Amino acid sequence: MRGRNLACPGWRDVGRNAKLQRPAIITLETLMIDLYAMGSPNVVKIYIALEEMGLPYAVHPVDVFGEAQFSPEFLRLNPNAKVPVIVDREAAGGKPYTVFESGAILVYLADKTGQFLPKEGAARYDALQWMMVQMTTIGPMFGQYVHFMRFAPKGNDYSLNRYRTQVRRVLEVLEGRLAVVPFLGGQSYSIADIATFPCARNVGTFLGKAAEGDYPKLMAWVAGIAARPAVVCALAAVDDVRKKTTQFDHANAEAMDRLFGRGQHNAAA
Repeated sequence: MRGRNLACPGWRDVGRNAKLQRPAIITLETLMIDLYAMGSPNVVKIYIALEEMGLPYAVHPVDVFGEAQFSPEFLRLNPNAKVPVIVDREAAGGKPYTVFESGAILVYLADKTGQFLPKEGAARYDALQWMMVQMTTIGPMFGQYVHFMRFAPKGNDYSLNRYRTQVRRVLEVLEGRLAVVPFLGGQSYSIADIATFPCARNVGTFLGKAAEGDYPKLMAWVAGIAARPAVVCALAAVDDVRKKTTQFDHANAEAMDRLFGRGQHNAAA
């Protein structure tokens, strides 16, 4: 086990467990949450939530670009072969409980801790509906745009232009929302902000630095969230897990084909 900076006490590293061949916990203590993770924006959300909520957690790297998500061990955690996944070892009823899908995990953790999601009324649904904007539009549109920008063969101009346009459109929606309230759910920081930040912080990376100037309210919001101590700790943990998993530019062709449904993995028409 390797501990972290005392300023970031939440997580412990349980080693390069990408193939899920080690015991679930190899620490001297049993931490509350097991997080199965790599460094994608969907997973970054959960790192941030765990840090913000002060929940102790152990990180199990899942080598997605090494096909670890297709192992029988991981499929028992999530039959959809996706990260993130958490196992709550202190769940209600006294038995471990597994949660997958980042939106479900955020709601679960918010309800468990009573933090970052109002318990009832309009304020709860304001936060939830803006979180769903991320789940149904921001995340998928960014994901498709990055796929066609980074991984697709040349000649996909229609697809690239379509998803770039959709990314720009939803960024304008966020800009408009943040012109009238300080946080996406309204007056308080919530899981809607936690869900959206990992994509929004990459506007300059994927659209070019000049694009940040088109969304001043959004970029100010990004800067404010990035400065939160829990977010600083979460991003440090993300950097750590990226060192323990294969990055896309080092993945082999077969792993990439299986991940993206290409080649022999392409479904017949």
